[in-house]
This record gives sequence, structure tokens and C-alpha cells, in this order.
Amino acid sequence: MPETMLLLGFGLMGVALLLLIVDIFIPTFGALALTSLALAIGGVVCLFRVSPTWGLIGTGMIAIGGPTVFFLGLQIMPSTPLGRKLVLGSDVGDGDEKAPPGAAGPDKQLAALIGSEAIVVSDLRPIGTVRVGETRYDAMSTTTLVRAGATVRIVSVEASTLKVMPL
Repeated sequence: MPETMLLLGFGLMGVALLLLIVDIFIPTFGALALTSLALAIGGVVCLFRVSPTWGLIGTGMIAIGGPTVFFLGLQIMPSTPLGRKLVLGSDVGDGDEKAPPGAAGPDKQLAALIGSEAIVVSDLRPIGTVRVGETRYDAMSTTTLVRAGATVRIVSVEASTLKVMPL
């Protein structure tokens, strides 16, 4: 019986961890996170039924592992397609989109910069300033926050703003 409760406790905690990881890639606005929390608590209760030592080990794993997975998820989520949509508020392409017929194209001088590298002058949150050579341009990050001093690649031009991606 104790072995069964021990396996059940660790099993519930493992499923809780998997649900928390899935919630990073498929945001459910807290539904999976709350389910994960309930499973983790159930797992800890099962471990306490085996012995107080196992219960404390499970509590420590949840107290350290839960926040760790959560903060790693916050770092990873903006890199996912859905995360970019949530951060930037619109679809973000890779610079291969075609302009609709009759739309004015970007300035030829700016279009010539596509594919070149630039240095971030002011943090891109997602909009800021980059420098190509000695010239500064308004730019927008296609991913997430890019700190000043980072090197980025220009992937497209929209109106008079360069769209850039960190290297």
C-alpha cells in the first residue's frame, strides 16, 4: 500500500508538471495551471500519507520546481508563435509577405537594408531604435524585448519601420 501511494503521489506531481509545460505553449488563461496546482497538491497529500519525510520532499519539489517552470515558461512563451501574437498584438511574419496589389512599397533605401545586421540603440519593447553604420532607424522587434547593444538582423520593412529579429 505505501508503494502505491508513493507512486500515485509522484505520478500526480509528474502530470502536474506536464500540464504546466503544456500551458506554456497553449495558453489556457489559467485553466491548465489551476488543474496542475490541484494535481500537485493531491500528489503531496499522497506523499504525506506514506510518511512525513516523503511529504516534505514533495512539498520542496513543488515549492522549487513550480516557480522554476513558471519563470522558464515566461522566458520561452514569447518565442512561440502564439506568444509573439500575445506580445506584439498581431501576426508576425518572417519578412516573406507580399504587399497587396496597389499598396505602396517601402522606401527603396530601407528595402535595401533587408538582410543586413544592425545594433540596437534603444531597447526594442517591441519598438525602438537601431543603428546601421552611422544612421539610426526606427525598428520593431519580431519577437520580444531586445536590449540595447544587441545585434539584430533586418527581416522586412513596414512603412518606414524596420522589422528586426535578434541574432
